[in-house]
Amino acid sequence: MIFLIYGCDQITSNNSKKINISFEDKYKNAGFALVYNEDIKNIKKLDQRSLDIYHNKLKKKSLVKIINPVNGKFLIAKVKSNKQNFSNFYNSILSQRIADTLELDLDEPYIEIILISKNSTFIAKKAKTFDEEKNVAEKAPIDGIQINDLNKKKTIKKYKKDKSFSYSIKIADFYYKTTADVMVKKIYDETSLNNINIEKLSKTRYRVLIGPFNDIKNLKKSFEQMNILNFENLEILKNV
Repeated sequence: MIFLIYGCDQITSNNSKKINISFEDKYKNAGFALVYNEDIKNIKKLDQRSLDIYHNKLKKKSLVKIINPVNGKFLIAKVKSNKQNFSNFYNSILSQRIADTLELDLDEPYIEIILISKNSTFIAKKAKTFDEEKNVAEKAPIDGIQINDLNKKKTIKKYKKDKSFSYSIKIADFYYKTTADVMVKKIYDETSLNNINIEKLSKTRYRVLIGPFNDIKNLKKSFEQMNILNFENLEILKNV
């Protein structure tokens, strides 16, 4: 079965076609998603056949690009609601269809989300057909999804899972080392965290990180401690 989501050239791998999509700088986040299931309490039901997500910060009906960094697969999804109450550790709640299409590891569902600009030519061309194509997706069975580029022979790539779990929490990037030092002191003073580091990326870019973490339990615990400092867009970076 051939299953196309918003056109076959919107989900891409290294050998498939690409399209020009401009993205706003306002929102980009890397972190763990929560894949919806009916056992999650106090969350409105999310259609498992849909290409919808729940998000805590983005406006309802916003379009986002969701990427699986492990295999390079991505798709375009829509924010169904921003009023669901779930832990800030998760950057979104995804439908099972999205998880299956991106071939996410359900034990480690690490994704990147990028908000698509309203001024994008992609939006102008696709806005009229979005709902129609979404309805097609929702009627298709969840099992046995295949993503094909009709202009190329299908190449099946197997991605070997990295067994090591190693992530860090990115606090922010700073222009001056002294500013980064001030942030580190603030975290030491106001939390019980102690594995805080400054990574020099260039002469004018210093990144404050917490970690590394070798298990998701301690990563989540430390991430939630940072909530008292009211950062709006903490990211989780996979260590390579």
